[in-house]
Amino acid sequence: MDIKPILSSLRRSPTGALLVALQIALALAIAVNSLFIIVQRLELLNRDHGVDVENTFVVSWVPVAGRFAGEPAMREDLQVLAGLPGVVAATTVNAVPLSGGGSSTSLYTQPGEKGQRGDINYFAVTERGIEAFGLELVEGRNFDATTVRKLPRNGSEFVPEVILTRAAAKELFKDEPAVGRTVYDSLGQPATVVGIVAGMIGSWPSWDQAGNVALFPVIADEQQARYFVRALPGRRDAAMKAAEDALGRIDNGRVILRVRPLDYIAASTYADDQAMTVYLAVVIALLLGVAALGIFGLASFNVGARTKQIGTRRAVGARRLDIVRHFLVENWLVTTAGVVVGCVLALLLGLWLSETFELPRLKLYYLVAGALVLWGVSLAAALVPARRAARVSPAVATRTV
Repeated sequence: MDIKPILSSLRRSPTGALLVALQIALALAIAVNSLFIIVQRLELLNRDHGVDVENTFVVSWVPVAGRFAGEPAMREDLQVLAGLPGVVAATTVNAVPLSGGGSSTSLYTQPGEKGQRGDINYFAVTERGIEAFGLELVEGRNFDATTVRKLPRNGSEFVPEVILTRAAAKELFKDEPAVGRTVYDSLGQPATVVGIVAGMIGSWPSWDQAGNVALFPVIADEQQARYFVRALPGRRDAAMKAAEDALGRIDNGRVILRVRPLDYIAASTYADDQAMTVYLAVVIALLLGVAALGIFGLASFNVGARTKQIGTRRAVGARRLDIVRHFLVENWLVTTAGVVVGCVLALLLGLWLSETFELPRLKLYYLVAGALVLWGVSLAAALVPARRAARVSPAVATRTV
């Protein structure tokens, strides 16, 4: 098909075509990057957290001044919690996974802050910590009760053992075996790696090193205590009620602040990510809708403005298919111009987002997918006006316009 007549038509009235092409370019640039961000957020939401999110809960409480017996009282609490019907294990924790708040440190493979460094989100747990979290121990061993210690609240003493996630072990030791190796804190105090767990997402799910987690055998004796409890599948809600009642019976003077399931805590942490995915999905739908309306409007305007020309072509032998093809090709040229400009804008926008918000670079196949979708949308939007143009009678050419 000769496209010179089509290009001539576009040159005679370029304003509408330029505006629609610009609209398509902006729609492609924004929609493609929005889709890329949505995919990143969904991967974040749907990844394996390592922790048994569905069957665990957290009890937060505050002891009454002068009545709190410290570690012995917490040991008694843990023993009672572990003995409740449907409870698998319980541990003290200094922070809650997936909560958005926790503790971090840097570990080194050599003293004096030398060697390989790993930024680590750490948790203070008892010997039941792995079981309470629902983690999989893949190398080495767990802590034992004799290892767990109570450290001074503001002290600098380090613990002698640590369990790392695979991600943390790889960060520190690359592909070398980690069990039996020594890591050091910023003061040069050593701890031996005694075990490796398969994986665990720490307190900050959006952190790019969220899988770098360390467990230390420390009983967390703080002014606000937390117990992390894991129940059998289907028994969590009953265990939550039983745990609150049992702790109240042991010490009715303590203030139980809250008993929350971990999936509730995680949902609160992920609320912004979930809202972002919905918002961006709506933005993409609106952009495609507006682009389709623009294409439909341009095609309808051209059909109305060229009615006599269409009738003349029909009178000299043009088939309906020729008329439909003419308008579809014209629309394709406008869309393609917009797609080309949009691809450049999308890459520039993706580069800016990557540098500003530390997002991964935009993958090129998102551009291909976006271009194909917009071509499809433009074809569908222009098809109705094109078919209406094909129904113009040859007799129109003889009328005075």
